[in-house]
Amino acid sequence: MSKYDYDLIIIGSGPSGRAAAIQAGKLKRKVLVVDRRDRLGGVSVHTGTIPSKTLRETVLNLSGWRERSFYGLSYRVKDQIRAEDLKARLHMTLDYEVDVLEHQFNRNHVETMDGVARFTGPNEIEVTADAGDTTRLTAAKFLIATGTKTYRPDYVPFNGRTIVDGDEFLEMAEIPRSLCVIGAGVIGVEYATMFSALDVRVTLIEPRETFLDFIDKTLIQEFTHQIRENGVDLRLGSAVEKIEDAGQHVEVTMANGRHVRAEMLLFAAGRMGNTSSLNLEAVGIETDHRNRISVDRKTYQTSVPHIYATGDVIGHPSLASTALQQGRVAACHALETPTLPESPWFPYGIYSVPEISTCGMSEEELQERGIPYEVGVARFRETSRGHIMGLEHGMLKMLFSLKTRRVLGVQIVGEGATELIHIAQAVLNLKGTVDYFVQNTFNYPTLAEAYKIAGLDAFNRMPIPEEFKVRKKPDEAEAKPAPAAKKVAEKPAAKEASKA
Repeated sequence: MSKYDYDLIIIGSGPSGRAAAIQAGKLKRKVLVVDRRDRLGGVSVHTGTIPSKTLRETVLNLSGWRERSFYGLSYRVKDQIRAEDLKARLHMTLDYEVDVLEHQFNRNHVETMDGVARFTGPNEIEVTADAGDTTRLTAAKFLIATGTKTYRPDYVPFNGRTIVDGDEFLEMAEIPRSLCVIGAGVIGVEYATMFSALDVRVTLIEPRETFLDFIDKTLIQEFTHQIRENGVDLRLGSAVEKIEDAGQHVEVTMANGRHVRAEMLLFAAGRMGNTSSLNLEAVGIETDHRNRISVDRKTYQTSVPHIYATGDVIGHPSLASTALQQGRVAACHALETPTLPESPWFPYGIYSVPEISTCGMSEEELQERGIPYEVGVARFRETSRGHIMGLEHGMLKMLFSLKTRRVLGVQIVGEGATELIHIAQAVLNLKGTVDYFVQNTFNYPTLAEAYKIAGLDAFNRMPIPEEFKVRKKPDEAEAKPAPAAKKVAEKPAAKEASKA
């Protein structure tokens, strides 16, 4: 019998906490998940990943966005789209996600507890319930998976109605006719482009001269052109000096002297690690300026070996997909169980309108490293499937090594980008080359044909490998003298015929 109450206590039930708990349950260990919410799922299920992606799908369906190239800009599936229409599908999806998660925990004998956890010693936490009751629990190992919370600076007069953060945005009472979004990060870009698809007048403000800097610049140029064409007023390179709540509208004053007036303002300029209530000082763990925890990126151990941390609370890449992997790996290491390591290449997905997804290196990274490369590009309108779907935009870009012919990076912007990227991810992780895309057949008609087009685009400009070159056999007629012809005695009949 262990001297502790649990083998593993997980604080937080988001993607990484969920994956770690299920893995520990399958290893038949005694595991507890503590979450401050009365419903499991964390930020990812309730205010982050799942809600925003559900909202996007609802917007595109009800607005008829995907069909407007055929039926005109005035085409709508539902004429009057209200906030209740967006929330209806959202709540159905969230209820389903929570139900699935609770079932998975029950099936794997994972215990749960509601309340706020704080460390009181190296192997002990105190959990405070909403009613004020406290419970002390001990464990051999701990996993911190508390995620992040919205950054709310003092100069922003949040009121939960017309000036909101990313979490409050989903609770809007009605759809505004105009929206100002501050912060062109992933969250800001996603919400700005979604509401532009609803014909809301959107102004997207980013103090820096560039945005989404981890994405290939060619892709960002294509994306910028598309969202401006869709009606987003993108303002880069000027900081916000003042935000004023004027009652029926919000007034934003920028450092360059310009003003923006909108019915609603969404402040989406960053998130902070959700660690302030954990009392990490009691165990000697320090955080950075954003309250994030540093870990060993192979094991996810913190500076205290028996305490692990995963998910958004450790910073980059802050994706639900990578958090799921991190939680599984951390649980296996904590419980001394061998497991497969994470794959080196994982995809980024930005669920904007249009979608963006990348895997591998960007063209800028290749140039910085001095790697000789070739580029292959395909436009979705070049594919038959693109014509069938009415796609006027969309691009797939691939980067190949001139030395090894291997795929080094793939960037996609357009319909289905977050699904299409997995073909590239598989080829990258299996160290595939440009030849794969040239040799293989893709279903027709599909958007995946763009891989074939981009592959051929690069292949036709790359040097032909020696093994592909056709080697001519030496001409036997030239190599050897022809044998002397034998004289054959003519037959009498042949002689007569020749005389004739």
